[in-house]
Amino acid sequence: MSQNDPLAGALSHLVNCENIARKEAYLSPISKTLKSVLGIMKEQGYIGSFSEVADSGGRVMKVNLVSKLNRCGVIKPRFALKRDSYEKYEKRFLPAKGFGVLIVSTTKGITTHDKAKDLGLGGKLIAYCY
Repeated sequence: MSQNDPLAGALSHLVNCENIARKEAYLSPISKTLKSVLGIMKEQGYIGSFSEVADSGGRVMKVNLVSKLNRCGVIKPRFALKRDSYEKYEKRFLPAKGFGVLIVSTTKGITTHDKAKDLGLGGKLIAYCY
C-alpha cells in the first residue's frame, strides 16, 4: 500500500486483485474516507460486501470482489468543482457518458457526482470508478 496516500494504495490494490481474478482483497490501513468510498462502490455494484476483520497485524478491511471493476483510482490534485462544472470532469476521467462514477466530497458527505448534481452541490473530486 502507498504510504503517502492510503486511499490510492487501496484502490490500486483492488484493481490489481481484480486483474488476477482474486475473489477477495484485504486493505490496510482503514479510514472513514476508505469506508465511504467502498460503500459507494458497493452501492454502484463494482464490489461485493466488505467488513473489518482482525488480523495478526491489526485491523484490515476484507472486500469481496465481483469481477465488475475495470478501473478505479484517486484524482490528484483534488479539484474543487462548482455545481455546474461536473460535465468537464466526467469527460476527463470517465470513458463514456453515463458509464462510471466520480466520487465527490461535498458538504453533505461523500457521494457520487450524479447525486451531487441532483442536490445542486459542489465539492472536491476524490476518485473515479468504472
